[in-house]
Amino acid sequence: MDLETMAKQDIVRFEPQDLDDLKQARDLLESPGLIARLSNTLATPIDRGMDMLPAGAKDRILAIAEKSLRSALKTALWTLNDKGGEPGNATSGGASNLSHKAGSAVSGALGGAFGLPALALELPISTSIMLRSIADIARSEGENLGDPEAQLACLEVFALGGASSADDAAETGYFGIRSALAKTVSEAARYAASAATVRDSAPAFVRLVSQIAARFSIPISEKAAAQSVPVIGAAGGALINVLFMDHFQNAARGHFIIRRLEREYDQKLVREVYKGLG
Repeated sequence: MDLETMAKQDIVRFEPQDLDDLKQARDLLESPGLIARLSNTLATPIDRGMDMLPAGAKDRILAIAEKSLRSALKTALWTLNDKGGEPGNATSGGASNLSHKAGSAVSGALGGAFGLPALALELPISTSIMLRSIADIARSEGENLGDPEAQLACLEVFALGGASSADDAAETGYFGIRSALAKTVSEAARYAASAATVRDSAPAFVRLVSQIAARFSIPISEKAAAQSVPVIGAAGGALINVLFMDHFQNAARGHFIIRRLEREYDQKLVREVYKGLG
């Protein structure tokens, strides 16, 4: 049996609505990167702005990314089930997404007004706002946010914004990134399930945050480059943060659609059909 015939048989096993959802997830996860969206929206070649970042900015941004994720872990992640984390108790996503974008725009205005020096103050705020938005999306796709594994899946979304310099070609796609994170996520989930008190300083979480931050720092660098353009200003910074938020909301929606389908179908089947849609 040839590969094309096998792919068609796999697709037939999906309900039509589920197949449409999987196509939507793939479109969201494989859409153009943040730098392309920023360049198109702002009519500014942001890739050139990457060259404008000062020496040592990459290491500084990576440190800020780790700090921001740790801050979000403390202030948001472990209280995600405080709004009724049972599957099906979901918000519709629309109004909530807009409110989170509004909050992100306010923090982005600070970054646009003061550029890279303000990133260390602005990013922890916007990252925590994004995590709350990601959690709302997760809940809307049936995740039980009282489950540590589902909580970590929310944190995992921050790795979907860009490829790490340590990646090979097999690790840059959605499922490649999930595979690269799988062992560390599993270790952190086991710790969270067994520990009486979650500590972000626990080795399992330190490793996970470091691994995710390596990828999260890529779109942060692109955001910082855009905000470093002299003509951006506060209004431009607010717009950049809205696009930044939208970028990760899309990634979250695609991620949790796929996780929902993996609960309904065989995980390997979902992966194979996803690949076959390309």
